[in-house]
Parts: sequence; C-alpha cells; structure tokens
Amino acid sequence: MRIERVTAEAEVHRAADLFDAPPIEAATRRFLADPTHHLLLAYDDADRPVGMITGVETTHPDKGTEMLVYELGVAPVARLQGIGAALVDALAELARGRGCYGMWVATENDNKAALATYRRAGALEEMTFTLLSWDLNQD
Repeated sequence: MRIERVTAEAEVHRAADLFDAPPIEAATRRFLADPTHHLLLAYDDADRPVGMITGVETTHPDKGTEMLVYELGVAPVARLQGIGAALVDALAELARGRGCYGMWVATENDNKAALATYRRAGALEEMTFTLLSWDLNQD
C-alpha cells in the first residue's frame, strides 16, 4: 500500500467510490485549489484507490492552526487491514509538517469502526459535546 496527496481532479474521480456521493466538479476544483485543504489516497498493490482521508486546516488568531479530519473512507474489501489508521497517521504527519499544533475529528457515538480507527491511530477521547448545525440550502 502507498499513500499519496492528491492534487488532480482525475484521481478524485478515479476514487469516487470512496466518497459518500459522486464528486461535484466545481467543489472538487475548489477543494483541490485551496492549499489548506488536503486529500490523501491509499492505493493497493494493483494501484487501485482503497482509502481516502480529507483534512482542512483551521486557523484562529489566539490558537494557531490545527487540522480537522473532515472525512475518512476505506473500501469495503480493504477494511480491517490498517488502511484507515495509516491514512490518519499520514494526515497527522502532513499536519505536523505544516505547523499545525493539533488535529481533531468528530464522529457519531455509535460509529464503532471510526472510533476504533481513530483510537488505533492514537487519538485521545476528550469529552462529549453537542453538535448544532444550520441547513443553509433551505428557502
């Protein structure tokens, strides 16, 4: 397995099955054009994309910059092989290299696979919180 940072739209589309929905052309271009947005793909020995992780750097005046693990996905045939943890480790290394002071992720309390992956990759559970969101697409 190898992990690479992706900057080409064609590679995003080649890995489309790893995302929740098909990549949107304009959103893909915007994501890849932003130097604080990161997409890493894991490839198997046959050069097939089998895992992906996205990270977004967030900066605040009194805190500095940290990495948000935006999304992690591993192909069903490649699960339970350490690919998810390897992708988290690779994103953490990229974040360190870019001067981030920390990295964080939020996931559902009942997402056992995600929780196990993040813990395996060294994440510490801090505390529960309440997530509030706005649907900005409604009239």
